Amino acid sequence: MTAKDLINAINNGVYDENLKAVYVTDEAVEAQKPRYTEAINSFVELFGGDREISIMSAPGRTEVCGNHTDHNNGKVLAAAINLDAIAIVSKNDEGIVRVKSKGHRMNVVDLADLEPKAENYGDSTTLVQGVAAGIKNLGYTVAGFDAFTMSDVMGGSGLSSSAAFEVLIGSVFSYLYNDGKISAVDIAKVAQYSENVFFGKPCGLLDQMASSVGTFVTIDFKSTSEPVIKKVDFDFASSGHSLCIVDTGGNHSDLTDDYAAVREEMESVAKALGKNVLREIEYEDFFKAIPNLTDKVNDRAILRAIHFYNENKRVENAVEALEGGDFDAFKEIILESGFSSYMLNQNVYTPKNPTEQKISLALAISAELLKGKGAWRVHGGGFAGTVQAFVPNDMLDEYKKTVEAVFGKDTCHVLIIRPVGGYQVL
Repeated sequence: MTAKDLINAINNGVYDENLKAVYVTDEAVEAQKPRYTEAINSFVELFGGDREISIMSAPGRTEVCGNHTDHNNGKVLAAAINLDAIAIVSKNDEGIVRVKSKGHRMNVVDLADLEPKAENYGDSTTLVQGVAAGIKNLGYTVAGFDAFTMSDVMGGSGLSSSAAFEVLIGSVFSYLYNDGKISAVDIAKVAQYSENVFFGKPCGLLDQMASSVGTFVTIDFKSTSEPVIKKVDFDFASSGHSLCIVDTGGNHSDLTDDYAAVREEMESVAKALGKNVLREIEYEDFFKAIPNLTDKVNDRAILRAIHFYNENKRVENAVEALEGGDFDAFKEIILESGFSSYMLNQNVYTPKNPTEQKISLALAISAELLKGKGAWRVHGGGFAGTVQAFVPNDMLDEYKKTVEAVFGKDTCHVLIIRPVGGYQVL
């Protein structure tokens, strides 16, 4: 379908069911229509209006439980959210991929050159190149296309805007040239491969997997080469709660050492016990060894190790609660996770600047408002940035008003758990 016909069909409700499969509510569907129209018109300005086009989408993700566990081969629970990256795409026969993202320069990839180059690390074009290479390495077809993309996944929010982009490009190749047959798991692995090998960032697999699979997903990284991935069926819309991500602000630029220290200290405990990562050691053996560890590692490392073991168990319990439809039990587990991150993992503020504690403040305000009713925790890497709250729907307006009075207008983002991952919408 050409651009003009597609815009008319979208605005006349022809594709409402397609949009609802992704965005869940009627209100969200209506909100997407002007966004889709803008994206289609932008594609036309770049590439012309007489081409057959398709529309793909890939979501951001939220970490639900399993804070700082994946890097020591632990367990995580994450979920796709309604914020997403979309692509208006059309095939070309040139062997060239052109991707223009709103607000960014055009990325151009020659599919005849799919070799990583260290001098290109950090360039967004390499993400497109790496996804193409990864899909080709799996034996699937890669061929040229032109695309315009736009995203409402906020960068720096802990919602994984880069993973959404990578999964989006993988989904384009899957649906445009491989009949949608590339599995969600393979697309996630390709996205990670692209970021690791071509972009030069040693990320894990959590973000890409949550974006690609959709809804709630739990991942066990005991084997990093073959992680165990399980989709968790739970109708979040029926829980009577909304998921809020509060952006507390703060500067991430000087936090690299803080993030690295979490992993390094957990691994220092493992190495003191003759292993590489904590997952290789049974909890009982670790706990018995604490008297001997105190002279070999720092105290915070031991506390972070205790967090790791208990957090893995919390992931299991949270999955069990969701699968059993017990949302009250789920909220209690989320609270336990948050307190453990605060007290043991200690990633709610940086010791470099102990008087700036915006995450701590957001957690304290959430506790005052939601105690006995909701759940709250640090979200993602921590030290600065966002908190997560599960808020009863009848308290949502009060919660949003109160936290935004402190952190600013539009800092409280009300999200929906999205039931699908990388997806061809139209």
